[in-house]
Amino acid sequence: MAWALVNPMDEELAHSLAALTTGIYVLTVRDGDRVHGMSSSWVTQVSGEPPLIMAAVDHRHFTHGIIDATGRFALNVVGRGGKQLEDYFYSPASRRPDNLAGMAWEPSAHGLPLLREAMVCLDCQVVARFAAGDHTLFVAAVEQVVRRNTDRALTSQDLDYVYVGRVIKR
Repeated sequence: MAWALVNPMDEELAHSLAALTTGIYVLTVRDGDRVHGMSSSWVTQVSGEPPLIMAAVDHRHFTHGIIDATGRFALNVVGRGGKQLEDYFYSPASRRPDNLAGMAWEPSAHGLPLLREAMVCLDCQVVARFAAGDHTLFVAAVEQVVRRNTDRALTSQDLDYVYVGRVIKR
């Protein structure tokens, strides 16, 4: 059987990918005095023992360079009550290097920004990285957990848009 690649700009493909349910997260990073965050939905657990998660980060994103250099990131799980986090990190206001300025956060054991409005925060150490098209898959060990509340996690199904390599409006 011959396989044919689907055009990534194909509308049917884009809307089909939009049907995949993903969580809504904010990845935060630190490099010296520089702190930054980005909205992320391409995150998943990939191992139970040891507990490992994987985050796909676009090569062009400011956060990518910091994760690549430091080997660390924090995963901030957005709950339904914290939707304003996703609203902010999706907005043009977040597209600047100092996008955590004025936001409530505390440093993790390794100095990473843990957002106070997130329901759960995970401090992670990268253990492997893999090239995947225009993204890098960062596989990371969870080294610290901060659980702030028992809210239900916000998912892509709760939003009126979804990112599939480009934003699709529902």
